[in-house]
Amino acid sequence: MSCVVRPACVTIYPMRFSALVLLAATLSLSAAAQTGAASSHDSCSKPHAATHVPDPGLLSGNLYRNSSLGFTCSFPFGWVDRTADMQQDDDAATSVVLLAVFEHPPEATAESINSSIVIAAESVAAYPGIKTAADYFGPIAEAATKQEMKPEAAPYDFTVGTVQLVRGDFSRPRGSQTLYQSSLVIIRKKFILSFTFLAASQQEIEDLIGGLHLQNEGKPGPKK
Repeated sequence: MSCVVRPACVTIYPMRFSALVLLAATLSLSAAAQTGAASSHDSCSKPHAATHVPDPGLLSGNLYRNSSLGFTCSFPFGWVDRTADMQQDDDAATSVVLLAVFEHPPEATAESINSSIVIAAESVAAYPGIKTAADYFGPIAEAATKQEMKPEAAPYDFTVGTVQLVRGDFSRPRGSQTLYQSSLVIIRKKFILSFTFLAASQQEIEDLIGGLHLQNEGKPGPKK
């Protein structure tokens, strides 16, 4: 892992994905807050229309594949898929939830933290102010702050295999537990690709990130 620290973003752009991070964090904490989280979708500014949408990929069992964007993501057996639910409020012309999976059904009441993975893609064309993956951490940090999550450090360079992304880590105490969030971002094929992992321990975060595999650009993507 590379540890080149990125400066924090100053300009905050109206990203829809910030609402997705907020929603995932809320659902990971409890089912009771779903209504408040969902309303955050309505309050976000809508970006300009894009000209294309990403390949939705394919989910089979506990493995998600996206050959077009060149990555796969596996998650533990028994997790529940709520991708379609989180896609209902999508503006498909600009942003798409590619995967949203949870350790437990988010609609069920539970005291424990509900670990989750949310992967989203947004068109670069919709946000002319975004030049690098690090620029995307302004809205991600803003969304995390709304959930009273504090950054562990400034965003930094992070490698998955041989592919470099930018990573930001956050945490929030919850009684005797702590909610941890790590978001990884890369710009690929004219899309801002975001991978957000939430769990009850930093080790679980690392284990979940271990299920992510990205192809180097220019090489064939994973076969379906």
